[in-house]
Amino acid sequence: MTAATHDAIVIGAGPAGSVAAMLLARAGWAVALVEKASFPRRKVCGEFLSPTNQPLFAQLGLGADIARLAGPAVTRMALYAGNAAIEAPLPHPRAELATHGHAIGREYLDTLLRDHAVAAGAELFQPWSARLESPDPDAPHTVTLSHAGQAHKLSAPIIIEAQGAWGKPGRAPRPHDLMGFKAHFRGGRLPPDLMPLLVFPGGYGGLVTSSDGHMSFGCAVTRATLARIHTPASGPPAQAVLAYVLRHCRAAAAMLQGAEIEGSWLGAGPIRPQLRNPCGQSGIFRVGNAAGEAHSLVGEGMSMAMQGAWLLASLLTRAPSARAGHDLDAIGQAYRRAWRAAFLPRIATAWLYAEGAMRRAPVAASLPLFRAFPSLLTRAAALSGKTHLVRI
Repeated sequence: MTAATHDAIVIGAGPAGSVAAMLLARAGWAVALVEKASFPRRKVCGEFLSPTNQPLFAQLGLGADIARLAGPAVTRMALYAGNAAIEAPLPHPRAELATHGHAIGREYLDTLLRDHAVAAGAELFQPWSARLESPDPDAPHTVTLSHAGQAHKLSAPIIIEAQGAWGKPGRAPRPHDLMGFKAHFRGGRLPPDLMPLLVFPGGYGGLVTSSDGHMSFGCAVTRATLARIHTPASGPPAQAVLAYVLRHCRAAAAMLQGAEIEGSWLGAGPIRPQLRNPCGQSGIFRVGNAAGEAHSLVGEGMSMAMQGAWLLASLLTRAPSARAGHDLDAIGQAYRRAWRAAFLPRIATAWLYAEGAMRRAPVAASLPLFRAFPSLLTRAAALSGKTHLVRI
């Protein structure tokens, strides 16, 4: 039997993986944290962090660092669709939460969390690719790392998959697959406390003031929509998408007036929001998008990733036998139930909102109601998870 080199191996050092590695390392576990990309990095990802993350940041001692790196508090939301620009307050944080949410760039958040995981004692392998070997029921799980022609093997009774999920390799493209685009802008007219939701046929997007005062623009469009609006004459796909979005969201065009892009456009896909399985075979757990993914329309992706990792790490560290690789099936069942109770409502609500937002008829039918009762937007944001605390 091969001896384990670690108590747990975390594959992926994004928000979910780094939080899991940090919490386990602080509990005295021997943790390997594996990441294939170099940091700092930008990613096609919404940058908003709900105030529901504050209890986690307080436990990690990161509240001051997050506040220093993030953008201003976001207290208002808006719905931009066609000529409509409807504003409403975001749900007020619960009494136990100090402030509203804010946005932070992944180049800042990922690096901060990774560094704290390493400071807690996690052993970092970056940039290394990881491949999980076929399991041997009589031995710990084995992961083969590779980088620049070198190979290295690690083993542990527990594997935490936190490498995201951009669709299964080899799956045939589908017209309703989502393709994501993101850019940072400097300047413009977006009020720093406002986070507009952009709704247009075949997709959705958002604007928010993030780290260093830049304006983050992100959107997702279906593959079929992208094929229709992008031609060789329209330039790069991202430019065609931006022109399309601004044509259908007049208020967004006004907010971007005078703004200049910083850096380059990012693109990714296919993005397939869905419920996945938070657990694999015995001893294999999933966090972040590998466990389940909500439409980015609700801005809960990073919050779900970190809170899910917090949930898993709490279950593992509370079970004295887990570190030695015992009772992992029972822990997996408990994690699956807890994860779905915490996040399945967000995934379902996000799916419902997104399906309506990308179609002309539901948007046209709902706009008069939102104009008459803007508080319905506040209520819709609350239902998406903006006030839902994960109880650990």
